[in-house]
Amino acid sequence: MSEKRNDSSKNAHVKPKGKILIITGMSGAGKSQVIMALEDMGFFCVDNLPPALFSKIIEGMTLANNNNLPKMAIVADVRAGVEVIPQIEEALSELRAAGVDFQVIFMEASDKIILDRYKENRRPHPLSRQGQSTLQCVQEERHLMEGLRGCADIIIDTTEFTNQMLTKHLEQLFIDDNTVGITVSVTSFGFKYGIPIDADLVMDVRFLPNPYYISELKSLSGLEKPVADYVIKNDTTREFLRLYMKLLRYLLPHYQTEGKKHISIAIGCTGGRHRSVALAEHIGKRLRSLGYSTSVSHRDMERKRERV
Repeated sequence: MSEKRNDSSKNAHVKPKGKILIITGMSGAGKSQVIMALEDMGFFCVDNLPPALFSKIIEGMTLANNNNLPKMAIVADVRAGVEVIPQIEEALSELRAAGVDFQVIFMEASDKIILDRYKENRRPHPLSRQGQSTLQCVQEERHLMEGLRGCADIIIDTTEFTNQMLTKHLEQLFIDDNTVGITVSVTSFGFKYGIPIDADLVMDVRFLPNPYYISELKSLSGLEKPVADYVIKNDTTREFLRLYMKLLRYLLPHYQTEGKKHISIAIGCTGGRHRSVALAEHIGKRLRSLGYSTSVSHRDMERKRERV
C-alpha cells in the first residue's frame, strides 16, 4: 500500500452519507456487467476513472446534492496502464484519511474462464504486448492486483456466475441496503467442485450423515423439509450448530470493529446439494435473528451430477 499524501486533509470535510463502491479487479471478471446491474439498482456509475479524481468526484457529487450523496460506484483498473495500480491504492488511502465511508469490491475469476471470455469477445487484454500470450497477460495482471485484492471488503468470484446470477448476487448485497454494520453472505458449495475463492470463512460439514444415501431423500435438496429435518435434527448437527453459532457471535463483532463491511461464509459438503444447503439456510436464518443483514445462495445445488 502506498503512503498517504500529506495534503489529504484538504478533503477531510467530505463525509458522504450515500453508499460508495470502488470496483476493481481482474480484466474479464465482469466489471462491465456490474456497472449495468448497479445502474439498474439506482447507482451513479463512473467507469475507468483516474484515481486522482476519486475524491474530487465524490466531493462534487456531495455538493451537487446538498451534502446528500446518492449511491455511486467508481470503477478503476489496469486499463489505463500498470502505473495506475499503485495510484488506486494511494487514492484509497487518501479517502480513508478523509473519513470517506466506502467499500472496495474486487472482481475475480479463474484464468480459464477469463481466457474463454477473451476468446469469445475477441478483444485484446489491456496488458497485451507483441509476443505475449493472453494467459501471460492474465498472470501478470493477477500479480499486479494482489495488493488491491488484499484490501478488498468484498471479493466476487464470477467463475461460476452467469450474468443473471451476478445481478442477483449484487441485488442481495446492495439493493435497498439501509443496514448499519457488517453484512454477511452464506453460500453452500460442493468440495468436489472446488472451494469458493472469495470466502472469508470456510466450514466443511462432510462429517455429518449424508442424506444422499437415504433413498427417499436422494433426489431432494437441502431446501426441502425432509432433507432439512434429517440434517438439522441430527444430534451431531445440533451440537455443531451450537458451537459454530457461538463462534460466529464472537467473530462478527470483532470483524466489524476492525472495519470489515462484509463477511462471506462458505458451507461445504461433498456435492453441495443436501447437507451444506440445509445448513446454509439454517445459519442464514440464525444470523438474521441476531440482526445481521444476511443473504444465502447455493452455488452447486443445481449442478448435473452422477454421484453426490
